[in-house]
Amino acid sequence: MTKRERVLAALQGKPVDCVPAGFSLHFPKDKNSGEAGVQAHLTFFQETDTDLVKIMNENLVPNQGAIRTPEDWACIGPITRETPFIQKQLEFTKKILDRCDPDAYSLGTLHGITASAIHPIEADYGYDPVRTLLTEHLRANSAPVLDAMKRIADGMCQLAWGYKEAGVDGVYYAALGAETRWFTDEEFDRWIAPLDKLILSEIQKAGCHVFLHICKDGLNMERYRSYGDYCDVVNWGVYEVPYSLEEGKKLFPGKTLMGGLANRSGPLVEGTQEELAAAVAQVVETAGTQGFILGADCTLPTEIPTQRIRWVMEALRAL
Repeated sequence: MTKRERVLAALQGKPVDCVPAGFSLHFPKDKNSGEAGVQAHLTFFQETDTDLVKIMNENLVPNQGAIRTPEDWACIGPITRETPFIQKQLEFTKKILDRCDPDAYSLGTLHGITASAIHPIEADYGYDPVRTLLTEHLRANSAPVLDAMKRIADGMCQLAWGYKEAGVDGVYYAALGAETRWFTDEEFDRWIAPLDKLILSEIQKAGCHVFLHICKDGLNMERYRSYGDYCDVVNWGVYEVPYSLEEGKKLFPGKTLMGGLANRSGPLVEGTQEELAAAVAQVVETAGTQGFILGADCTLPTEIPTQRIRWVMEALRAL
């Protein structure tokens, strides 16, 4: 099987010659955009030899004005395919796809509605404070905030179609919002889920597979049960949430699961080659060889040696 054939078989729950795998990390600031960013991706893909090649996305919704009250969200304007940050991400994606392994399965990264909504002002407040601010503003006067979030969601839909035209096979959708320390279940269902599903359904319409990444810890995973109709693959923090692969199979029946390894500790980050190979074998034994893609809870440490990921690939192919 080629790498792409292996991933497609996993997505369909069919037998594979070996379990496919994919990992990603945030590249250093001087290597996450432009030609340096393109080369960093290509080097990472070549040195790790993963089946999936995931193109990172540091082209975020930009700051368009100070936001201190719910009404200030009106500063967020419409986002189209011609909006500079969308154009930059699509051009970046095309350059990488033109030069990376055509045998691999490609993913474009798309930040979900919660992450995309806070990106314009995250630098002004910091991560936890801006999450609190978004929650408080929605509770105080949801109309102008939701109007802005809808414009952002429309822009993410445009990015999804642009990704397809650029040539990616799938879209990696990074979802936030299920952390119980911010929204209640009812608030999540009212404010977040509809916009997430709007974008996810548009990714499907564009003809890309949907890799739903459920990010962060302290989650109520039940909030995502209804997302199963909008995705092909589900990835979450097995160790971070925590929520086991076995539990995930029950929550997302019939869906391909991705993950199995901790991303910031444990064998992948600090074990010997033998310990890592044993961990890989144990994950595969637990998850099975069909309908499964080996990965990590989330992005790996930026400084992790690529040789460690290569060890994972060698262990998988030796099983």
